[in-house]
Amino acid sequence: MGRFLMGVAAAMLLMTGLLFWWKSAGRAADPVPAAPPAGTPMALDADAPIDLPPAASARTREEKRFGRYDKDKDGKIARGEYLASRQKAFAKLDLDHDGRLSFDEYSVKAIAKFSGADADRSGVLTPVEFATTRVIRKERPKAKCAPVAGAERAERDDES
Repeated sequence: MGRFLMGVAAAMLLMTGLLFWWKSAGRAADPVPAAPPAGTPMALDADAPIDLPPAASARTREEKRFGRYDKDKDGKIARGEYLASRQKAFAKLDLDHDGRLSFDEYSVKAIAKFSGADADRSGVLTPVEFATTRVIRKERPKAKCAPVAGAERAERDDES
């Protein structure tokens, strides 16, 4: 019985908190600041020319994608145009050009990687040989940030 009452009390507290949160959400500050009063000096020179950002292309991403598939530019994508990129990828894998993809043709890169890693030509990889097969990824460049004024002093104060 005690667990039931604790559950009811917890549910009531949760509902009360949600009610207060919901009511306060409508009272958020206006995101657009008020205009400065007339006669207040502006921080920007009003006579200075403003460089506008470059205009965006009228073509959307989907229109560009459609244009890449529509090879004959007739406004329609035929089945052959749609499958052309997949046929090129298949042709790269089909080494004997018989129209069939055998397992050896499919796994030619993995076989070459295994053969290159098997230094003693034993047909098995030791842990040291296996370590040579790992993928080496490029490190992402780290952001270079200028130190904030007073940050060094704050760090020294924290160390004290």
